[in-house]
Amino acid sequence: MQTTPKPRRGTKGARTRERILDSAMELFSRSGFYAVSLRDIAAHAGMTHAGLLHHFPGKDELLIQVLTRREELAAEQTLTGDSDPERLLERHLDQLTWNMRTPGLVGLFVKVSGEASDPAHPAHDYFVQRYRRLRKGTARLLRVLFERASPPIAHDPDAVAQQLLALVDGLQTQWLLDPDEVDMRASVVTYLTQLGLDLDDRPQP
Repeated sequence: MQTTPKPRRGTKGARTRERILDSAMELFSRSGFYAVSLRDIAAHAGMTHAGLLHHFPGKDELLIQVLTRREELAAEQTLTGDSDPERLLERHLDQLTWNMRTPGLVGLFVKVSGEASDPAHPAHDYFVQRYRRLRKGTARLLRVLFERASPPIAHDPDAVAQQLLALVDGLQTQWLLDPDEVDMRASVVTYLTQLGLDLDDRPQP
């Protein structure tokens, strides 16, 4: 699965680091963390093992940098400077559409997050904190939307946030397996509508 190419810029060292991260992202998403070696990543990036170690002395650190890049790319799709809850929800739905254009990134998340359920995995703490942050932020957004609804929606925002994240994760796996039959955005919109949210959802280009 290929990731979306990104423009190269900055110093030679920065461009080399980007090339390494691109290669690691693709290989981790294809084979998982444990099956990929630093030598594999170096070969894929067209450089020596020693050259890679100059930029990333260990595979654990490289994995965290790859996951951080995925978060940054996803954040670029949702950050608008707009704090309006309805607008924020729309941007999060837009991110699902963006995810469907980047199978490499989705594959990376699905593969590595499953492995990271092992407490010994280097990304275990990363994912624990990530889900805590997402549950909290999603529940905060849902609480406002539920209170604004007419009539107000009585669902527990914390429980719904947990369910919503589980839905998205499950949809990502199904979509990777059968992309022509699974529309992640449409499925999430259906779920939120069934909860009682009035979504003015428009088809995305």
